[in-house]
Amino acid sequence: MPLPLALIQWTEGTNGTELVENVKRLEKLGYEELWLPEIFGREPFATAGFLLAQTNKIKVSSGIANVYAHDADCAAQAANTLSEFSGGRFTLGLGVSHPILVEPRGHTWEMPVPKMKKYLDRVSEAPIMSPKADVKAPVVIAGHGPGLQKVAAAKADGLFLFLQTTETVKNARAIIGPDKHLPVAVRCVLDSNPETARELARRACAFYISRPPYHKVWSSVGFDESDWADGGSDRLIDAICAWGDAATIKAKLQTFIDAGATQIVVYPCNKDEDYDPENAMSLIWNWELYEALAPAKS
Repeated sequence: MPLPLALIQWTEGTNGTELVENVKRLEKLGYEELWLPEIFGREPFATAGFLLAQTNKIKVSSGIANVYAHDADCAAQAANTLSEFSGGRFTLGLGVSHPILVEPRGHTWEMPVPKMKKYLDRVSEAPIMSPKADVKAPVVIAGHGPGLQKVAAAKADGLFLFLQTTETVKNARAIIGPDKHLPVAVRCVLDSNPETARELARRACAFYISRPPYHKVWSSVGFDESDWADGGSDRLIDAICAWGDAATIKAKLQTFIDAGATQIVVYPCNKDEDYDPENAMSLIWNWELYEALAPAKS
């Protein structure tokens, strides 16, 4: 049975015509969902609407929309509109982002758990004057620590994990319960050479490996300062990334499903990309990897 595979892909390096062609190609390859990230590039709800209007099967979702950039009423209305127009092919993915990305926009950072609780309460109560979608858009929130995971259990339809280990997935599943959606984003390198594969993974993950919130979660499952020093230990890279040939990568991704994930969100590491340690964006469409893992070819 094919793995339940989705993708997370920055679209900022692709013009509109090519973007539509790319997403139609992903649809033919059998990927079930495209998650659209958000920093300072394309607005995710507008982009999702554009792509949903020109596809038939693939879901196109916010992965992850910044709650400081969109108030709760806006998010609720966008989710209903996109689900209505697409026949239920949109998921509202939400996250509290990071102070370094929020404060330059003129917002005041708040503690994540109370912020997300308040936000989700308003999403559920927001007035929607347009026709209600036949399929209500699911709401998933990004949350690596137990606080936000408990919020997901109580107030959302699922939890989105990014660059975490199978142990974190197991712990999250125990918190959110057996029935919630649990997409897990995993960086993937199509390279069987341990040295070059890990080195590319380190470069691609540098932005996140340097962030204290990730250190806190990784330390809770047995890692320590030595694992995120000097770009990341082999042990850490092997735990949060999948590398090798297609069969090896798929086997690694299956361990996340076995740990409780309901969907694997493939996030490629691109050998031709000039990764900036202060920039989390990855703009290249890695068709070699997408073709190798394609569910339609399984």
